[in-house]
Amino acid sequence: MAAVCVSGYLNAHAALVHRRTLTWSCRPLRSLPVSSVFRQCEFRFYEELNDFLKPEWRKRSFTHTFDGTPAVKDRIESLGVPHTEVDLILVDGDAVPFAHKLRGGERVAVYPMFERLELAGTNRLRPRPLRQPRFVLDVHLGRLAAYLRLLGFDCLYRNDYHDDELLTISRAEHRTVLTRDTGLLKRAALTHGAFLHAIDPRRQLREVLDRFQLESRIAPFTRCARCNGVVEQLPGEQAATTVPADIARRQCDFSRCNSCGQVYWPGSHLTRLRQRLAEVGVTI
Repeated sequence: MAAVCVSGYLNAHAALVHRRTLTWSCRPLRSLPVSSVFRQCEFRFYEELNDFLKPEWRKRSFTHTFDGTPAVKDRIESLGVPHTEVDLILVDGDAVPFAHKLRGGERVAVYPMFERLELAGTNRLRPRPLRQPRFVLDVHLGRLAAYLRLLGFDCLYRNDYHDDELLTISRAEHRTVLTRDTGLLKRAALTHGAFLHAIDPRRQLREVLDRFQLESRIAPFTRCARCNGVVEQLPGEQAATTVPADIARRQCDFSRCNSCGQVYWPGSHLTRLRQRLAEVGVTI
């Protein structure tokens, strides 16, 4: 199990974590009592993981009482943080896996993904990213699904998916579950999932693009916003038989979904869409 030198670690990401909040990670917690039944350890969560905690626990260290010798993953999720959002755990300065047993007296630091920081030799907990970015979205994210599809990303969505269906699809088709349901993300069977902190669909889109580093993969208007099918160019003479006559006369650039047959052409809606997405830094 790799040991992490906290002083060097701080130098690498001083902009993310202040030095004085991490200095305790390297020394054992001696002041907390350990009994044969109830035990205690000290937790500290960093960055956006604080969003999942009770207000009184945010951005500070706090004592947590438990019994037995539970896995650190169980205690983290009992405090409200889904395992899918955790990328690094330090127990008394050492990086540990989710299965690490707590016995009392430890100091536990829990970190999200550091997108622009490589920590060689540490026990990173998030699974490797899926080779192809493919998603399945829960029932409350219909607008986000449409935005992602318009940018060319493979997204499954229905407004009547049950949690078990989402898990089955995720595992069978190697898709990442996008959701604002922390209970779903705590399901042990889920390996690839992501919590969306934003409520506005456009800001959710920005969040997904950043978290999964998708900017370079954007391929606008190559998927159908309605059904997720592949969209391909449609010759004008074929489009003329399916679109209103005035549109056929004024437009020459058409495309059609191979799955549902929806025909697309540029219009005033495209200008509005570009303006709305530009407000969150997305250019199409």
